[in-house]
Amino acid sequence: MLSRLGISKVTERDTMRILWALLCCCCCWTTQAEIFTSIAQMTDLIFTEKELVQSLREYIKAEEVKLAAVKSWANKLDDLTRVSTSDPEGYLAHPVNAYKLMKRLNTEWSDLESLVLQNPSEGFISNMSVHRQYFPDEEDETGAAKALMRLQDTYQLDSEAFSRGMHSNALLTVDDCFDMGKTAYNDADYYHAVLWMQQALKQLDAGEEAVVSKVDILDYLSYSVYQMGDLPRAIELTRRLVAIDSSHQRAGGNLRYFERLLFKQLNELNQAYQPASEEPIQLGTYSRPKDHLPEREAYEALCRGEGLQMNEVRRSRLFCRYQDGYRNPRLLLKPIKEEDEWDSPHIVRYLNMLSDEEIEKIKELAKPRLARATVRDPKTGVLTTANYRVSKSAWLEGDDDPVIDRVNRRIQDITGLAVDTAELLQVANYGVGGQYEPHYDFSRRPFDSSLKVDGNRLATFLNYKDEPDAFKRLGTGNRVATFLNYMSDVEAGGATVFPDFGAAIWPRKGTAVFWYNLFKSGEGDYRTRHAACPVLVGSKWVSNKWIHERGQEFRRPCGLTEVD
Repeated sequence: MLSRLGISKVTERDTMRILWALLCCCCCWTTQAEIFTSIAQMTDLIFTEKELVQSLREYIKAEEVKLAAVKSWANKLDDLTRVSTSDPEGYLAHPVNAYKLMKRLNTEWSDLESLVLQNPSEGFISNMSVHRQYFPDEEDETGAAKALMRLQDTYQLDSEAFSRGMHSNALLTVDDCFDMGKTAYNDADYYHAVLWMQQALKQLDAGEEAVVSKVDILDYLSYSVYQMGDLPRAIELTRRLVAIDSSHQRAGGNLRYFERLLFKQLNELNQAYQPASEEPIQLGTYSRPKDHLPEREAYEALCRGEGLQMNEVRRSRLFCRYQDGYRNPRLLLKPIKEEDEWDSPHIVRYLNMLSDEEIEKIKELAKPRLARATVRDPKTGVLTTANYRVSKSAWLEGDDDPVIDRVNRRIQDITGLAVDTAELLQVANYGVGGQYEPHYDFSRRPFDSSLKVDGNRLATFLNYKDEPDAFKRLGTGNRVATFLNYMSDVEAGGATVFPDFGAAIWPRKGTAVFWYNLFKSGEGDYRTRHAACPVLVGSKWVSNKWIHERGQEFRRPCGLTEVD
């Protein structure tokens, strides 16, 4: 591992591993997992890393000759932290930078600490010990790696797009690609293991230096390709491995097994042997396995801006206007600008909903309270974390600051709905590849077969119908409406999409979107199933106000039918 730091002596590396193992046995640090789920909290790590670099340089001054390899590594980090600290959120907005930050602090700094312990320096070790409790852990590094894979899938990006920086200087090395592939492999995700091991092999064949050997890459790649059902290519890759290392522990046995299996299949099908395709493995070579989400393809297409159902007829029914909140005194002199985003269900966007000053105050209040966002388990009703919701959130009360009280009142003025029974203002910040897959904001009731629901919507409903009354304890009824504030622009990705009717709404700082979740009859509008697309580049901040039924009896009177 220490060879990543530029140390080539085997005895020195082995000694450091022993010392590091002894250190881990003697010391215990508390780590904070799930850092990767919020860009805002990750920015603190940028300054932590900068402070560690400064401490490292003091140590180098004391033992410059002995620690020449460490000094070289610190110089490299100086350049990196100078860029990252100049604009932490902008730096972390790129998912590769975020992943490599997780990896550096989880893996490489630990290797460096082991080296220092050969002849301990009090200042450096003390500084490392103080900061280590705030370092990301294995879960963060794995989470950041899986986030890159999620972005890769959603936006149909091949591994090379990430590895070569996507028009930036955030590059992935051979070893980074190998570690990405190994993360997928260890999770039995052979689809992504193939893509990343192939990229590692491609960069290594191109002459890039690496710690990992070609033998190791071929070992993982050949078996992953076999798991994807491509026996001819698995055989070809294993033969390459054996040609490099004929004494490899598994390669010979794997090769014989693959060959027997292939020829058995060919005999059963009465087919002749065909050599493996010479085309390189890339995105689309193998089909991505299906998962739990019935509308996965439609959802991801909308995130890419594809499959939008907006047409000229529908666009002709969309208007903009000045909204005075039904003659609300506070809006008569300064009505808010309202734009139609969709006709049915009716979704509107409000312009200049929040000022920059208000946004910064809300973020300031929320940041120290951010915690991993949870979802309600549909079977138990218990709140839990889930990999389909990657963000951190905080709940703010009107009493926390006059700004929160003012925002709540403004929402009531604009919508004409009472917010006394609404939930607290939820502020969310999305981390690396942050997303929230398709979901409903309202609590679903037992399915009524008399409802007019088309086939696709029915299939989706039946997959998600078993849910206890999530809001019963509040005593305020169901979530009648959603008011969503966008508190940042997002450079790429991060749209709010509605797979049922093919709409995508893109974040615009200071604006807000609003829609009703329930018909006037009180039945849920299942068309409003929506998702927050993964953030590709940028940091996404939003705040939600979920308005409940109680208190709206005279503001939005009940109707008898679904269309009322």
